[in-house]
Amino acid sequence: GRCPEAEEPRDPPPASVSNGGEAESGKELVELKVIWNKNKYDVKFCLDGTGAELKQKIHSLTGLPPAMQKVMFKGLLPEEKTLREIKITNGAKIMVVGSTINDVLAVNTPKEAAQQEVKAEENKKEPLCRQKQHRKVLDKGKPDDVMPSVKGVQERLPTVPLSGMYNKSGGKVRLTFKLEQDQLWIGTKERTEKLPMGSIKNVVSEPIEGHEDYHMMAFQLGPTEASYYWVYWVPTQYVDAIKDTVLGKWQYF
Repeated sequence: GRCPEAEEPRDPPPASVSNGGEAESGKELVELKVIWNKNKYDVKFCLDGTGAELKQKIHSLTGLPPAMQKVMFKGLLPEEKTLREIKITNGAKIMVVGSTINDVLAVNTPKEAAQQEVKAEENKKEPLCRQKQHRKVLDKGKPDDVMPSVKGVQERLPTVPLSGMYNKSGGKVRLTFKLEQDQLWIGTKERTEKLPMGSIKNVVSEPIEGHEDYHMMAFQLGPTEASYYWVYWVPTQYVDAIKDTVLGKWQYF
């Protein structure tokens, strides 16, 4: 007969009796420890219940749909066999592996997230250079030693470091493209950060209003917008070359 729900209010009868009548009526319960995501659940379950029924039970405890559960007891638990056939005994540990839908959605791949963020950036109507954090730097005006820009031309990266630019704290910054090491070096007075090109998730840039021959540019060093490293006053002729070099043409598929 089908297994009753395991949470029966009455206590199971003493062991001496349960070997008799209980077993025949198919209500013999076994105590399990279900372990999922660092959570432990004490479960009483019918020995003649199947693996599939146990998954339903786990669903009611964890909210994890049966299809997303991997239930382990000395290997993967067969759905069609009963716990008695699998020889599960009192106190058996049942491991459950699986993520709820919300967990899965939260893990959204970094690449997609980055693309969504770029879209979000583009959708903000206000140009970046009017935003407060950028105004602070841009209002200092053009650095004296900034490299000359050439409008309407796309040039390859110069062999010398790009220098004379500001970072977001208004400090001087220079960019060195170490192609043989596949690294971008971001140098300030205090230190030089050596970043593998592959670790830079994205590059965004936008012309500076009133000085369209220069761009402000950001290198995304981590998973979110907060990790953008902003550089101001990048000569426009190098913008495309920088993007191609850092992101690599191969990323444009």
